[in-house]
Amino acid sequence: MVSPHLRFREISGDPNAIVQAIPDTEKYIAAISSDPHSSRHGRGQLLLQVHKMEVDGSETLKLKLRLYDVDSSLLRLEAPAPSQAALLDCCFQTESVAFTAASDGSIIRYDLHSGTNDAIGNHQDIAACVGYSIETCQVISAGLDKKVMSWDVRLANPLTLFRNLDAEIESISVSGFDLMVAVGAAVNIYDLRKFERAVDLKESSMDVGIRCVASTSYTRGYAIGSIDGRVAVEISNPLNLNSIRYTFRCHPRTKDGKAHLVSVNDIAFNPLISGTFVTGDNEGYVTAWDAQSKRKLHEYPRYPNSVASLSYNHVGQLLAVASSYTYQEANETEVPPQIFIQKMDGNDIGYSPEVSRDSSRK
Repeated sequence: MVSPHLRFREISGDPNAIVQAIPDTEKYIAAISSDPHSSRHGRGQLLLQVHKMEVDGSETLKLKLRLYDVDSSLLRLEAPAPSQAALLDCCFQTESVAFTAASDGSIIRYDLHSGTNDAIGNHQDIAACVGYSIETCQVISAGLDKKVMSWDVRLANPLTLFRNLDAEIESISVSGFDLMVAVGAAVNIYDLRKFERAVDLKESSMDVGIRCVASTSYTRGYAIGSIDGRVAVEISNPLNLNSIRYTFRCHPRTKDGKAHLVSVNDIAFNPLISGTFVTGDNEGYVTAWDAQSKRKLHEYPRYPNSVASLSYNHVGQLLAVASSYTYQEANETEVPPQIFIQKMDGNDIGYSPEVSRDSSRK
């Protein structure tokens, strides 16, 4: 039985968290996405997708997309995936339409009222990520076939344009007219109104692969997370004044001076407070940062598993954290996944004048 509720429960001494318990038959959560359109009570729905493994003599893999209403704390929809392919990413188009990217390369559109779905197109390899631009009405997908594709689902033939890049793509971020694409150790920036070529190519200071990229909503800028625990931030000022560009490590070095290498799995910018963002890593830590002052604002109590995905609601009052096994490292703790809905307070978004500089890690 699927638990239909999100319920309040104190975790690790943190009373500001709501936790959604997922049954033990669940294996892991691939991604979560908050509805950018909903205005009810200033919160919004939460979209997530999971793998479900049921053992009935033979292991049957069931893949499902789920829609939760955070306001009422209820499961609104559970829609099966159209194939046995793994669902790897998801996004909203409207309150009633969502898209997923799957390991068989398919990009699937879901009707969130009826639960029905249809394929709008395919990549030639794993489709790793999908996003939607409200401004241009484009669905953007990318994957391991080294292609970024643009879809207009209003057309009979929805594929409108694709770009061949030089490397496999594991992360994209769409904000307004801007598309950020992580390619190897670089970020390609596109204007979706002129998608024929990149408007900017940013070589990062990292010599390792980029795990995730997140764009800002208030200006052209982004943050990227690497597989070795570093974060690079670049935020442009329209007047070319006080532009931000720097790199830092999320984890402090050990006493012997060695870097603590742990993958930064996801980054999310707060849509309410400019320059404030959170990182989630493979050891289960979520940390809030201020891009302007280069300060750590707050570190949440450690989550029970790796942080697979992060998503703010549309006004930045709630942060959804997917705590899940990610199959990246042999020493990961394989415990049932959970979704935590974290309420934001002054420490989380930079209102408090007193900012903790000490890490809670032991």
